[in-house]
Amino acid sequence: MRKLDRGIAARIFEELDEIAKLEDPRVRGKSLTGNLAGVWRYRVGDYRILCDIDDGRLVILVVDVAHRREVYKRR
Repeated sequence: MRKLDRGIAARIFEELDEIAKLEDPRVRGKSLTGNLAGVWRYRVGDYRILCDIDDGRLVILVVDVAHRREVYKRR
């Protein structure tokens, strides 16, 4: 997050706050497939937040945040 523009980082934190308020965070995201099966994607402009949702502990773990052209190549 330190490498991101402050405005974009702020928007990402705002999105994560909104997701945290939801009873079911899946309603706002998209389930990924293939080698990213089980990971959920959230869009913030041209950036993507990849998360692993653990229902047993009500935890959303942010796996990666990157520009959309790069985020899927890293995995």
